[in-house]
Formats: sequence, structure tokens, C-alpha cells
Amino acid sequence: MTEIAQPAPPDGTPPPPVTDSLGEVPVAFQDPGYRAAVVDLIGAIAYGEISAFDRLAEDARLAPSLADKLALGKMATVQFNHVEPLLARITALGAEPMQAMAPFVKPFDAFHAKTAPSNWLEGLVKAYVGDGLAADFYREVAAFLDADTRDLVIASLVDSGHSDFVVDRVRRAIERDGRVAGPLALWGRRLMGEALSQAQRVVAERDSLAALLAGGVDRPGLDLAALGRMFTRLTENHAKRMAELGLAS
Repeated sequence: MTEIAQPAPPDGTPPPPVTDSLGEVPVAFQDPGYRAAVVDLIGAIAYGEISAFDRLAEDARLAPSLADKLALGKMATVQFNHVEPLLARITALGAEPMQAMAPFVKPFDAFHAKTAPSNWLEGLVKAYVGDGLAADFYREVAAFLDADTRDLVIASLVDSGHSDFVVDRVRRAIERDGRVAGPLALWGRRLMGEALSQAQRVVAERDSLAALLAGGVDRPGLDLAALGRMFTRLTENHAKRMAELGLAS
């Protein structure tokens, strides 16, 4: 059985090989290109969780009440709690977590700077729509991963039901003043456009991720038609989320 080379820890103890739930090294990881793609993907998700935590903590300052501030703080905590298992997986793959996340810091920070909410409701819509779109995208990509990595990715996208809080607050605001619906709908559309553009740029700039989606001789991938269907599903899910918020997409 081929083992995946990993850096030895500081004490010189040989690191364990990356294995699946049955103790076997997944065949996919014997391909250096696949392993690089997984490290890139998990690095992107991990930094995405960190930046989401940071953003939610900052947006909590806009909360109109202590209860709202606490609820957003809990959402931020959920995001942050996803980080450690992701970083542990990167280490197990023989990569350094900070280096794995580094390529995504600038583009993710630029996205959040361009889509900084100007008020409490915009922050809630961004948390629900933006994070939902990112989760949908990563779920689509997860279909091309080995089982254990796929399970890790899916687990990192669980929101523990805190999105119900966002839907409730936005709908209440619209009921109180219907005039907020129009600007929030436009905001949601802008978030959708920016997020899709961001995802396309990240994939285009990371050869390993592009190769993962394209597939190979022994791995399925996305042709142009399948890629189009994927973006159609992302758009449809976005429309559903907007409708749940009481907003037109």
C-alpha cells in the first residue's frame, strides 16, 4: 500500500499516512495533483470560515439589540469552530495550513471589502445569501472528492440552524416597513453577481482547482454543459433563499 509522504513533526516522529475510515490510503491521494487540489480547496474553505467569523463579529456591532448581537455572535462561533478540523486535514495531507490558506487571503478580503454592508439588514442578507452561495459551490465541488474529504467539507458547511434567525429578522423588518424590500433585493442580486465572479476567479487562478473540476482519465469532471448546469443550480438556490427572506431575486 502506497503511503502519502508528509513532513515529520518537530520531535522527529514519523507522521501517520493519510488514510480513509477503513485505514486505507485513498487511491486518489496517490495522485499529487489531486492532493494539491484538496489542499487548495480546504485552504479556501478554512480561510472562508475565518473571514466569515471576522465579518460576522464586525457586523454584530450594527445589531439593534443585545439579543441580536448575541445571535450573530453565535453564528460567528459556529463558523470559527469549523476551522480546526479543516486545518488538521491540511496538516495530515503534508501541507502547512497557513501556506495553504495564504493564496485566498487577498481575494477573499477584497470580496468582503467590496460587499461591506452599510447597515444591519444588509449584513444579515449577506450572511444568509453570501454564505449560502459559498456553501452551495463547495457542495458541488465536494462531489468530485474522496469520501472522507467530502464528508469533512460537507460538515464544515453546517450552519446549525442559525440561518432561521436571519430569515426571521429580515421578514420582520419588511413587515414593519415594506420600503426596505427593494434595496435589500438589489443588494442580494449584487452579492450573487460578486460571489459568482469571485468563485470563477479563484478557480481560474488555481490550476489545481481547475483540474479538479475538469476531471481526468480516472476521475469524473465537469464539461461545459455540466458546468452550466452547476451555475444554474447555484442561481436557483439563490432565488430560493431570496424568496425565504421575502425578497425578489
